[in-house]
Amino acid sequence: MQPMLATPVPVPGRLPDGPGWRFEVKWDGVRVLADTTGERLRLLGRNGRDAAAAYPELEVLATALPPGTVLDGEVVAMRDGIPSFPALAERMHVRDRARAAALARQVPVSYVVFDVPVLAGEDLSRRPFTERRAALETLDLPAPVQLSPVYPDGDLIWAATRAQGLEGVVAKRATSTYQPGRRSGDWLKAVHHTTRTALVGGWRPETNGSGRLGAVLLGAPDAAGGLHLLCRAGSGLAGPLARELTALLRPLERPTSPFAERLEPADARGTVWVEPRVLLDVRYLTRTPSGRLRQPVLRGVRDDTAVDPWEA
Repeated sequence: MQPMLATPVPVPGRLPDGPGWRFEVKWDGVRVLADTTGERLRLLGRNGRDAAAAYPELEVLATALPPGTVLDGEVVAMRDGIPSFPALAERMHVRDRARAAALARQVPVSYVVFDVPVLAGEDLSRRPFTERRAALETLDLPAPVQLSPVYPDGDLIWAATRAQGLEGVVAKRATSTYQPGRRSGDWLKAVHHTTRTALVGGWRPETNGSGRLGAVLLGAPDAAGGLHLLCRAGSGLAGPLARELTALLRPLERPTSPFAERLEPADARGTVWVEPRVLLDVRYLTRTPSGRLRQPVLRGVRDDTAVDPWEA
């Protein structure tokens, strides 16, 4: 099963209203389906990979959930009292159990649950959201697992999430079914900060001659597969992320640009080209008419999802 996805609101920052809608915080983490339909607990990302080894503190779900249950939720790590994707990025790719256990003590995560498409072997996906939510609330969820609160007033939660520095709000139609793998208009998302997943097509060294990673060139594929430049970004590129990217990009170096268009000298000069295989999460302010990202900030390597297309 793949998670149901939300569609951006037609007008940025404007949520639907009326008694037919419910509202939740949009959590800044990693989407995960907790699945006990097999012999062991699986924590499945959007690409279907099992990330259970990365989050040993969530093993409590193996015995807490009825066999044959699938929960939908977000794994989040807190920093300064709010969910932090960069903090979570330190844990996402760890598969060594001893290392994961050590990180669980240093950077603990929570699993914030908001849906239950399957409960004890019974398919609830065709039932309305309100019924699935009622079924979810019957479960005795152990820490660090918690329910995502549901609110009736979208404007109130929109203002509150902005004031608290949270990512945004998801509006869900009360009658909505659970539609695996589909981006539905029954779930709408409004964000205070825009994020996307992009491919690294090249990197630039620091200007001080150190040879260390100073910036990356990010791209997105069009419908035909051609890679187009989104931005050159260096903000957020420091410490663990810089070291991780250096190790990932060095083996991927190539002699020519992977981008479909001819890049301006300001972007191409001094760039080390790489095969576009590494995915990065990037937050940005807006996108220009030519498709470039304004004020991009790098947040972490992704291996749990696919690249966002150029048209997105």
